[in-house]
Amino acid sequence: QVQLVESGGGLVQPGGSLRLSCAASKLIFNIETMGWFRRAPGKQRELVARITTGGMTHYADSVKGRFTISKDNAKNTVYLQMNSLKPEATAVYYCNVVIRSNAYWGQGTQVIVSS
Repeated sequence: QVQLVESGGGLVQPGGSLRLSCAASKLIFNIETMGWFRRAPGKQRELVARITTGGMTHYADSVKGRFTISKDNAKNTVYLQMNSLKPEATAVYYCNVVIRSNAYWGQGTQVIVSS
């Protein structure tokens, strides 16, 4: 069983930055993609950013140029650097890992962007 542990959420002022981390509980092979989704209050969960095993990245239009996804293969950890945060980024952020077409989710970490 794969367990994903997220960290790095919190309260930040508009324009500020946060870095989210997601670490797998054990060494994982055959990872296809690692990514971050979010669910804002009253909205459906949406993809924020995704990175493939080969390092190709994909971002939601709303975060392009401000968020950066990266990974450390040796640590099975994925990061999300979030800069120039806006209030609409307030959401619970979920780590996602796809292994052999099976999706695994973290428990979520809350991000609040507010003055």
